[in-house]
Amino acid sequence: MGVLNVTPDSFSDGGLYHSAGDAVAHGLSMMDDGADILDIGGESTRPGQPERLSDADEQGRVLPVIAAILKARPDAMISIDTYKASTAKAAVEAGAEIVNDVSGFLWDHEMAATCANLSCGVVLMHTRGRPDEWRSQPRLAANDVLPLVRRDLEQRLQAALDAAIPRNRIVLDPGYGFGKRFHENYALLARQTELRELGQPLVAGVSRKSFLARALRSLYGGADAPMEDRLHATLAATTASILAGADIVRVHDVRPAVEAALIADAILTSDSGDPGGS
Repeated sequence: MGVLNVTPDSFSDGGLYHSAGDAVAHGLSMMDDGADILDIGGESTRPGQPERLSDADEQGRVLPVIAAILKARPDAMISIDTYKASTAKAAVEAGAEIVNDVSGFLWDHEMAATCANLSCGVVLMHTRGRPDEWRSQPRLAANDVLPLVRRDLEQRLQAALDAAIPRNRIVLDPGYGFGKRFHENYALLARQTELRELGQPLVAGVSRKSFLARALRSLYGGADAPMEDRLHATLAATTASILAGADIVRVHDVRPAVEAALIADAILTSDSGDPGGS
């Protein structure tokens, strides 16, 4: 799943693809590099983000990009990264097939019914609070992270099922970085495979996240690794997430992630023979 932020202020690439033309070109390039899904978002949910973008402004950013990508590549699979029901509806009507809600249907109470009526796929992410609250969230002990995420995702899954969204249209996301402090993300990744017990496919989005940069401080004079130096750490964490049961990985750097996924898949299928020859 290639990340396509049509925003001026995203934490990782804010402003690089803010114009529709640049966003479309980047989306097509990610598909050429091997992205199976393009996850298009028009509003930043970076830590500390205090303001909510209006529905109209968000749709003004993403809808032209969706239309242009589908015109160029009618077979493109597009996910809309939004927590707003009206944007989800507009995007799916424009051709998106998946709604990726970082709030897991919590921030807009019309979202579950909207997605059920749209008959789209949904990604339900776990988050603790809203972006402007993340830095003040109570700390969790390492052993408490996975049980909390599992309990909350189970509740979000049940809410989706209660809204008549078929189970085979639901994917769960542990929400790395979303309301989790640095060490808490590693505790979650170490036990991510236990989330498979919920019976749903998993998305893992670790790409360029701050918890990776923090672990590299000893190499950068005590400072977090800058955004442009997080690729290798991202690939390590992405590979770990696949080995721990992720079915989809959400990434910014598609071609390197495709290569990492091929190696991880070769490891996972090694018991069934040689999948790719010697």
